[in-house]
Amino acid sequence: MSRRGDDLLALTAELVEIPSVSHDERRISTFVADQLGSAEHLEISRVGHNVVARTSLGRSLRLLIAGHLDTVPPNGNDRAIIEGDRCSGLGAADMKGGVAVMLDLARRVTEPAIDVTYVWYACEEVEQRHSGLLEIEAEGPQLLAADAAVLAEPTSAFVEAGCQGVLRVAVRLGGARAHTARPWTGVNAIHRLGPVLRQLELFVERRPTIDGCEYREALQAVGVKGGVANNVVPDEVLLILNHRFAPDRTPSQAFEALRELLTPVIDEQFGDRVELEDSSLAAAPNLAHPLLASLVVGSGTAPRAKLGWTDVSFFTARGVPAANFGPGDPLLAHTAGEWVGRSDLEVVQKGLESLLSESG
Repeated sequence: MSRRGDDLLALTAELVEIPSVSHDERRISTFVADQLGSAEHLEISRVGHNVVARTSLGRSLRLLIAGHLDTVPPNGNDRAIIEGDRCSGLGAADMKGGVAVMLDLARRVTEPAIDVTYVWYACEEVEQRHSGLLEIEAEGPQLLAADAAVLAEPTSAFVEAGCQGVLRVAVRLGGARAHTARPWTGVNAIHRLGPVLRQLELFVERRPTIDGCEYREALQAVGVKGGVANNVVPDEVLLILNHRFAPDRTPSQAFEALRELLTPVIDEQFGDRVELEDSSLAAAPNLAHPLLASLVVGSGTAPRAKLGWTDVSFFTARGVPAANFGPGDPLLAHTAGEWVGRSDLEVVQKGLESLLSESG
């Protein structure tokens, strides 16, 4: 066990003890800024409840390392507990362990071989329109300029490349109202969901391999709303679909493929509609970029695809190649038993410090 690992666990616990549910990041952002107060090698900027710290050493490359400060609401896990090599508590994995590693690097690595920007931002766990990254971009877009970015999201200390995109699709089916005592005089819109759901079962998940990483698409029905009254045959039903698509497709391409799948069970005479309600861009792996390639080498493991969505999409959409690399198991994120381990903290700290020290 290393002293560094002890320090990272303790710092993670200290961060977990600071409540920071989305929209309530003032205290934790102040804590981060105070922790950087004596770091003369950094230029510190506060934008709302976001903190940006930058070196300005005139290096040829700049890496941005980002992590969000907010958590989901507590679930009986709002206090930090250190047991052995683990720190448990709300946000320990997602992602106060990553925030702790970033703070450690920002304070200690005073002469990096590349310039580095650290970004701690608010409101990642809620709708993207609230994101602290958008707030920073609106007030000082130069603060986010970089050649590449690393998101310290939980990845079990593997490099998870790019991310998949997300569609939220509404399927609205029509019918004709009638009394439930005489249903044959109407058309039950809810019953018409049967063929739609069976059609969804025909979805064949694509598994494209990009930069050596296999992505795995998914399609799920996640919500249903319908019904008028207990004695009325319903004339409308709403089905919500969630589609995760690989980064070799745009949102419009993914939506068109989904609409084509549903075409056989959509009947225009009932006013059926398939509508795209929301979408988030996917992000390509971009592992050929020298900084991301060096990150993979420093991680000591083969990269894998990010099957969820993260803010690598934000940076990739702005021409900044990005990857995910952070401590903590992503499968534990948002669970009551969330925890992060000493080993992950040390591996990520070592991998990022190597990247900062040897990539000039």
